[in-house]
Amino acid sequence: MTEVLILGAGPAGLMAADVLAQAGVGITVIDKMPSAGRRLLMAGRGGLNLTHSEPLPQFLSRYDAQPKALTQAIAAFAPSNLQAFAADLGEPCFTGPSGRVFPKSMKASPLLRAWLRRLGGLGVVLRLGCRFEGWTDKGAVRLVGGEGGLQEPRAIILALGGASWPRLGADGQALEHLRAAGVPVQPFTASNCGVNLDWSLGFRTRFAGAPLKAIQVSCAGATSRGEAVVTPYGLEGGAIYALSRQIRDAVTETGAATLWLDLKPDLSESEIRQRLARQKPGQSRANRLRKACGLAPVLINLIGEAGPHGLDEAGLIKALPLHVCGLQSLDRAISSAGGVRFDALDASLMLVNKPGVFVAGEMLDFDAPTGGYLLQAAFSTGAWAAKGTLAYLQTAPPPLALYHTGQIPRSAV
Repeated sequence: MTEVLILGAGPAGLMAADVLAQAGVGITVIDKMPSAGRRLLMAGRGGLNLTHSEPLPQFLSRYDAQPKALTQAIAAFAPSNLQAFAADLGEPCFTGPSGRVFPKSMKASPLLRAWLRRLGGLGVVLRLGCRFEGWTDKGAVRLVGGEGGLQEPRAIILALGGASWPRLGADGQALEHLRAAGVPVQPFTASNCGVNLDWSLGFRTRFAGAPLKAIQVSCAGATSRGEAVVTPYGLEGGAIYALSRQIRDAVTETGAATLWLDLKPDLSESEIRQRLARQKPGQSRANRLRKACGLAPVLINLIGEAGPHGLDEAGLIKALPLHVCGLQSLDRAISSAGGVRFDALDASLMLVNKPGVFVAGEMLDFDAPTGGYLLQAAFSTGAWAAKGTLAYLQTAPPPLALYHTGQIPRSAV
C-alpha cells in the first residue's frame, strides 16, 4: 500500500524514498520522465561533485540567506553522511585538491544503478511517464499519464526540481500548481549561469572557447577565484557562477553589472609596475605584458575589451572592468534560484497551509554555487523531509479512501 507519494525521482526524491522505505513505509515515486535520476546523471558528466569537504559553518555560509530549515537539514545529513551513504552503495569517495568530493569512479551511473536496486529491494514502486497536475477540489493528487489518476496518500513529498535544464524533466510547472493552491512561491530565475558581454567581433572570433586561468573576479563586494571561459556571448565558468547571485541582483536592480577581474591575483599592483618598468623600450604592448607578467594572449586582448577606464596597464591587470549587460536564460543555467518560500514551510519542510505535503530539493527557495553545494542540499532536504513525514505519519489519520474500500474499520477514521 502506498502511504507516501513522492513526486520527483531525482536526488531529493530518491533520498526521501530511501529514508522512508527503510522505516517500513510504503512508497511510490512518480516522475514524468521515462527514467529516474536524469539530473544526477547530467551532474556526473563532469565527475559527479557530490559535496565539499570544508568545515560545516563555512559550508553553510555558501547558501543565500541560510534559512533555518535548510541549515538544520544539512547539519542533520552533512557532507560526511553523504560520503558514507555513497560508500554504502559501493561508491567510496575522495577529496580533490580544491576540497570538492567525488566518488572514486567519477561517475553517477554506478551509484544510481546501485541505489535503484536497493530501493527496489525495499519495496519502493517507481512509476515513470506520470506528471503531477495539482490537486482536485477535494484534495486528491491529480496525476496524468502512465499509471496516473487521482491519488490519496497519507502524505506527499514534492521533489520536482527547479526550472533549469527543462529537457531533463524540471520545467518549473509544479510551482504554478502550488501558487494556485495558495502556497507562497518565488519565481524561478537563472543561477550558476554565464553572463552576457558585448565583445568586439575580432575578440569573439579569435578567443571564443579560450580559458581565463587563475583569475579573481569581484562583483558587488563579493569575490571568487578560479577559472572562466570566453564564449561568443560573454563568459562562463566556476569563477563566474560563484557570483551569480550578486550579478543577478545588480542586473535586476539597474539593468547592468560590473565585473572586476584581477588577472594576476598573486602579484600586487606595485610588483606589476616594477616588472613593467624593467622591460626594454620599443617592445609591442603584447610582448611587454607577456614578458613582464606572463599574460596569455587572451588576457592581453581582454584588456583591450574594457573600453574607457582611465587606468594604466598595472591598474587594469589588477582591476579590469567588464560591463555585464545580462545573464544567460534559465534553460541554459546549471541551476535555478527561487521556489517554495521557507516562510510557507514549518521546520520539517511541511507546507503550513497543506498539512501532509512536504517539499525538498531545488523546489525550495535557496541559491547556492556549484562545488557540491547544490547536490548536498538536495540529498539533505530529501532526508529531512522524509524524517518530517515519519513524524507526521505518527499522528495523521489514514486517508478516507481506505475506509471506502473496506481496508480499515470506520472507527479508525
